[in-house]
Amino acid sequence: MTPREGSKSSRKNTPGNSETLHLSKAGNRYGFLLFSVEKMMTRDRLKNIGGQAVIEGVMMKAPKNWTVAVRDQKGNIHLKKERLAEIPRFLKLPVLRGVIALFHALMLGIRAIEFSAGKAYEEETEESLGKFSMAVTILVSILLGIGLFILLPLYVTKLAGYVFEGIAKNSLLFNLTDGVLRVLVFLLYVVLIGLWKEMARIFMYHGAEHKVIHAYEEGKELTLENVRDNSPLHPRCGTSFLLIVMVVSILAFSFIPQSWSFIYKFLSRIVLIPLIAGLSFEFLKFSSRWSRNPVMRMLISPGLLLQRLTTREPDDAQLEVALSALKEVLKLEEENAF
Repeated sequence: MTPREGSKSSRKNTPGNSETLHLSKAGNRYGFLLFSVEKMMTRDRLKNIGGQAVIEGVMMKAPKNWTVAVRDQKGNIHLKKERLAEIPRFLKLPVLRGVIALFHALMLGIRAIEFSAGKAYEEETEESLGKFSMAVTILVSILLGIGLFILLPLYVTKLAGYVFEGIAKNSLLFNLTDGVLRVLVFLLYVVLIGLWKEMARIFMYHGAEHKVIHAYEEGKELTLENVRDNSPLHPRCGTSFLLIVMVVSILAFSFIPQSWSFIYKFLSRIVLIPLIAGLSFEFLKFSSRWSRNPVMRMLISPGLLLQRLTTREPDDAQLEVALSALKEVLKLEEENAF
């Protein structure tokens, strides 16, 4: 009786079947290798695109250009586009490039928000911030960040040391308490600003930014249909970066001698900010490249979980704005390819 296809009798390990099975496995391995190489080559051809949500809009940054797309109260989309200044090669060295990227993102973010506020609120003035006003804005932002996320947790930790002797005497426990308080302050800050109606809409644009970048990185055509179902979370997000900074700071601050006075502990933390930012940036890039690895997926999951506080599900109108910003910056990159 002829055995049926798929039965045990039909799969006897005859020399012919064994050879066929071996060739099949080899073909699968070879095919998977080709697929992996193709994916890596495709990823290398993609532009490194970053973004930021602004007031009723999205800013997109590519290696050579940046754009902002903003929807006004009448429903029209306005675009601002500029070429980025060339960064010297020595500033692109590992760790150092993270410090430069952070400062650069702060400057571009302020300019993008300035443009978006003018268009979203129908302010017709085309005047932009001067260099002095830009410097003052950045300085105030830095001082507020230092006061809220460095000075406040450190001072509360010092007070806790008067109550719990172990915190005052153990350097690791002191810095762990300081780090946990910093994370709690950050979480409280994000939750509170998320209650603000205008900020909630910015969080929706934040989700739109991530969705369209996902579509681009996956090689999809940039249409509403292709971006709707993408995740509003992204491993290379600034929210994840901030969480990485907080974790790295706990390790870095542990090297500060416990015997130092409060003022020295505070100043040493400020001095270490560039190093912490640079190391965190390198880890963010590394984690994004290997985000499909199971171990790395586990390591980045807290950052993705935190993004649930800073992103919201966007509507089609917001996705359209994000698509406009991304398409425009990609167009500029093609035009300035050489």
